[in-house]
Amino acid sequence: MKFGDWPDPSPGPDEVLVRVAATSVNPIDFKRRSGEAKAFAPISFPGIIGIDVAGTVVSCGAQVKGFAAGDRVFGMGGQAYAELCAVKAENLAKVPAGLDLVESAALPLVTTTGYQLIVNGAPVQDGQTVLVTGALGSVGRAAVFTAKSRGAKVIAGVRKKHLEEAAALHADGALAIDDNEAVAAMQMLDAVADTVNGATAALLMGKIKAGGIFASVLGPPQNRAEYPSVKVVPVFARPDAKGLLELATAAVEGKLVIPIAAKKPLRDAAEAHELAAKGVNGKVLLVM
Repeated sequence: MKFGDWPDPSPGPDEVLVRVAATSVNPIDFKRRSGEAKAFAPISFPGIIGIDVAGTVVSCGAQVKGFAAGDRVFGMGGQAYAELCAVKAENLAKVPAGLDLVESAALPLVTTTGYQLIVNGAPVQDGQTVLVTGALGSVGRAAVFTAKSRGAKVIAGVRKKHLEEAAALHADGALAIDDNEAVAAMQMLDAVADTVNGATAALLMGKIKAGGIFASVLGPPQNRAEYPSVKVVPVFARPDAKGLLELATAAVEGKLVIPIAAKKPLRDAAEAHELAAKGVNGKVLLVM
């Protein structure tokens, strides 16, 4: 990545021009940078990456309603590693009172993904049981909250060494998903909301009731064919201002915590990518 000047964007009729206060580093960002995601998210060079946007409205396109210059907004956009970003108005929400503008940049993609992993992927209802894998990750935390808020019984799936930390999620229980004996002894589930895939996902397929759901943000498990009675649902996050606002409000109220590991200036984006790729506990923000 190279830090430098770029022409200011102009908002289209349905877009809002945002002066960016902060964005955040997501796995899709370094997958796009490396070329790993070129099949479905290519870059035309020279290009700008970044999805999460938090900042202040500069101006609005002619068709935009509900936003005005000076509004504090956040949401999912594109080309967010920049001081100015043009974003579809429908993808933005106003930052709730009590939520720091810079820190709100940690929320859009991960909370929307976790929200949709439940709402669109594993729509568990009151009394049903769902296991969320990677529950201490940002997406997992959002999924745990969303499922709990809809009345489901939620089991937080974490590594054995993190079982004590999982108590802070206020789930109905925790499971060491890297402990095969613990998984084997677990009750049958109505659904799994998966954020880790791999051998863990394959193991958990055998713990889902007939007619149950395996929803994942990382694709189907390799052994899906062995369990034809389980519905496998891939989840790809799409902008959702309503869902984002629901989870941001929960963050203000202290019901949902998305940890922030570091804040770096935009010019240090390469260093921020290296840090995020190490799997730090929390989001890495880029501050303008």
